[in-house]
Amino acid sequence: MRGLRASAVALLIAATALSGAAPSVPAVAGPADPEAVSLVTLSVPDRAVMERLVASGADLTERVRPQPDGSVQVDAVVTPTQLAEFRTLGAAPAGEASPARTHKDSRPAPGRDQVVIERAVWYKSRDGYFLSVEASSSAAQAATLTVEWRGKRGTAGRAEMVAYVDAGAYLGHQFSTPVPADQQPQKITVTSTGGGRADARVREWPDGERPGKHGRGYQKDFITQYMPPAQLNERIKTLHRQFPELTDIITLPYRTNGYRRHAQALIGTVPDKAIVITSNAYGSEGGNDLSVELVAPGTPGSPLRVSLDGKLVTVSLATNDAGEPVSTAAEVVAAINATPGLPLKASRYRTDPGAGVMAPTPPVQLDDFLSAPADVSRKPAEVLALRIGTRRDGSRTGVLAYAQEHAREWVTPLVTIEAAERLLRNYAGDKATRRLLERTDIFIVPTVNPDGANYSFYDFNSQRKNMTNHCPPEQSDPALRNQWGVDVNRNYAVGSHHDGYFGASGNCQSGTYAGPAEHSEPESRNVIWLAERFRNIKFAMNVHSYGGYFMWPPGAYKADGRLTLPRPTPKEEKFFERSSETILKAIAAERGTVIWPQQTGPVTDVLYSAAGNSADELWYDHGIYGWDFEVGADLWNAETRSWQGVGFQPPFEEGHAEAMEFAAGLISLIGIAADYREP
Repeated sequence: MRGLRASAVALLIAATALSGAAPSVPAVAGPADPEAVSLVTLSVPDRAVMERLVASGADLTERVRPQPDGSVQVDAVVTPTQLAEFRTLGAAPAGEASPARTHKDSRPAPGRDQVVIERAVWYKSRDGYFLSVEASSSAAQAATLTVEWRGKRGTAGRAEMVAYVDAGAYLGHQFSTPVPADQQPQKITVTSTGGGRADARVREWPDGERPGKHGRGYQKDFITQYMPPAQLNERIKTLHRQFPELTDIITLPYRTNGYRRHAQALIGTVPDKAIVITSNAYGSEGGNDLSVELVAPGTPGSPLRVSLDGKLVTVSLATNDAGEPVSTAAEVVAAINATPGLPLKASRYRTDPGAGVMAPTPPVQLDDFLSAPADVSRKPAEVLALRIGTRRDGSRTGVLAYAQEHAREWVTPLVTIEAAERLLRNYAGDKATRRLLERTDIFIVPTVNPDGANYSFYDFNSQRKNMTNHCPPEQSDPALRNQWGVDVNRNYAVGSHHDGYFGASGNCQSGTYAGPAEHSEPESRNVIWLAERFRNIKFAMNVHSYGGYFMWPPGAYKADGRLTLPRPTPKEEKFFERSSETILKAIAAERGTVIWPQQTGPVTDVLYSAAGNSADELWYDHGIYGWDFEVGADLWNAETRSWQGVGFQPPFEEGHAEAMEFAAGLISLIGIAADYREP
């Protein structure tokens, strides 16, 4: 068992604004403006509700927290409409009465149950001592397990565990979060309401190798701000210019859609007399110059006509015998689309059956609704990788580090840039760094999803996906523009939604939309191209945020029977675990942040099923040891004695600290690769 994601979820909704970006919507929203979103903590009462929430394509973060009452809290990015839909699924916001559970808890089976302690560890962070315990009962979730511990200097404590049930499978018991202790815990006793009991000694966590010492004058701390894609690319180009003998720039073969949209206008009255106009060209390529007007000819019995004069499309509405306009929304849409040579097309608004009569409208200019300054390119983007090493010929063990598959995760590219800076600037003067560059071949992709990242920086800071809109016209009016795109980390070809695995969506508006097909997106094809082109890559780190996880395959299962992708062999699992503790040791050495034991392990055990994620394809198809960082561990609040989440875009002081510690973890992974010998 490795930390377990429960099926019962209590949706304690504490709305938190995402920080550090342009406003998500105008101060006064109109019918063409998207709904505002909030980062909230959702609380669902049981397994059935949690599974419905995931299946709905809810935009869940990686911060999932079980609760002592058997529920689980999970952060999500939601609109008011989505929140209302979640209520119909059985969720409730904070402050509201918790929904009734859809099942009753089983009673303990007769007789004494058997309790097995699977992991009991303590750790010391900058916030003090903490205890983490994982155990299981033969009575499964019907049992209530309690931990009592004794520690140094006569300290003691007691805490109740919570049961984890995921997709119908009991995965064990653990604390909802690590429990504070006055001193180092030494021994524990776990007792069950079913009569079972087990004892164990408590070991230190993480128990990996300590980070190697660097020479005097070791340089670090090169990150000074959050950076959009253009700055990230310029940063690695600059490093290449400064260290040409140690680096190459690789332009990945698949250009992205680009930070661009077709220009649109909403004409008429929502919800029953409205049409949507969409330019054929992207807004930056002429679509923004177009206008559309609806006019009344003022004469009786006039037919419906559409004409083009330069950049102005005029729709002359049909009139009755009294000279009144009679053209319906459906008729106007049909007339526009039937007129040859127009630079735009029309569709009915999503809630409009088309029967409403359209009124004259003065010229409305189309807009792509993109706010970035003009120097932000609207062209298809090149995705760049920085290759680092003294022997970049495929003869050394390759390590791939890639970030920002999810656009809103602003800290993640900083991890890769900081690591690259440390490696190159310390090569000449630090023996340990020189060894890494001599024994490994490092590939760093700071931003896999540059289009989405630009959109997150300049338009909608909650953007998770890329900017390719696969939605049909009825889901493509401008008010829905923040819901378009493909979740790049659900677009891969192993354990995918298209193969029937759980944890992604076929709905183009969903936060976890998998795309119309596996590898439909250039962003995912670029990552796999690296694995196919450079066969020496044996290790990969996919940098995400937030929540403080450290994970590896399998990352997906089929809901029916909770059938996961094949588990690693015991030998492979041991290598994953041993390597992870060494990497976590390096992270903790930076500022005392310890990634929780129950959040370290296979994705399906410690988080949830994520169908079509990249680490699975790298591992199962290419034999690459693929890990996932989730930077941004919870911070301990000593006053409230509780853990608090940091969000996708924390104040830069916190984001900087996260980048520093996880860059150290990434360099530790490179050290593992330097020592690696294939079996």
